[in-house]
Amino acid sequence: MDDVKLLEELSDTRTKLLDEISKVIVGQRRVVELMLTALFAQGHCLFIGVPGLAKTLLVSTTARALGLEFKRVQFTPDLMPSDITGTEVLDEDRSSGRRELRFVRGPVFTNMLLADEINRTPPKTQAALLQAMQEREVSVGGDTHTLSPPFQVFATQNPIEQEGTYPLPEAQLDRFMMSIEVGYPSPDEEIDIVLRTTAGQDPVVNQVVDRERLLAMQDVVRRVNVSRALVEKAVALARATRPGPEVPDTTRQWVQWGAGPRASQYLVVGAKVWAALHGNESADVPDLAAVAPAVLGHRVLLNFQAEATGLKAETVVERLIAEVL
Repeated sequence: MDDVKLLEELSDTRTKLLDEISKVIVGQRRVVELMLTALFAQGHCLFIGVPGLAKTLLVSTTARALGLEFKRVQFTPDLMPSDITGTEVLDEDRSSGRRELRFVRGPVFTNMLLADEINRTPPKTQAALLQAMQEREVSVGGDTHTLSPPFQVFATQNPIEQEGTYPLPEAQLDRFMMSIEVGYPSPDEEIDIVLRTTAGQDPVVNQVVDRERLLAMQDVVRRVNVSRALVEKAVALARATRPGPEVPDTTRQWVQWGAGPRASQYLVVGAKVWAALHGNESADVPDLAAVAPAVLGHRVLLNFQAEATGLKAETVVERLIAEVL
């Protein structure tokens, strides 16, 4: 199948996925759209929202609609790295008495891994995911084990509880392609949620696409056309978040640390995928603007003055998008 037909199929797949996910998830349209963008871009996603907003249900429902293996890990203060990656156990052959080490795979060996409340575990355990997220492989006992594609991490974080939490290091935050804010539903949506969840009915989620076709779609979106001018805008936007002599006043006044080069890459890839999912053969400025807040929000560290005034990183990013794009 050529690229044009595959891109057409991708747009149709997006519509079908939205229909299947909406059987379970009420509202949250932008959250779902951004998640699908990260999914087809082969990027990892961090969901930030209070408990009870169906973050876990969203990821598990999407896995069902894609026919992918899904595993969930509840991150707690006593969680060990081996609880995620796996460990070696000593086996003994009773007939021969011979002993040998056998690797028992951890939950990271899956297609979609949900790291629930990832900031509740110490940095040592958080770091266990770094190699898996970046290299798609795990090293245990001197051996390296490759993770079968697709492999993506979807993590959740509670923004309001600080006691007993460990902020994610910048190195790990940078591994997440997107940080998505999950807000409260509207009154009508909340009524719909209550009606659905108290009726005793379990909606049937149909598989939309198989694993092989998903991998082909993840590959073809990289070949979506993008002009050099758009790449220059993406780089200019990422660089505008970094304090320096030639940056917008917004950055100079409020930002302590900005986004690195990985942000520029994710901005361009995200724009390509957003364009493809919406039936366009090339990416343009509106596609870049659509994904930029989620790509940059967790990569911009505000200074003390901004925090003292209650300013959020997302607000600063939106101002920079308006100025640069």
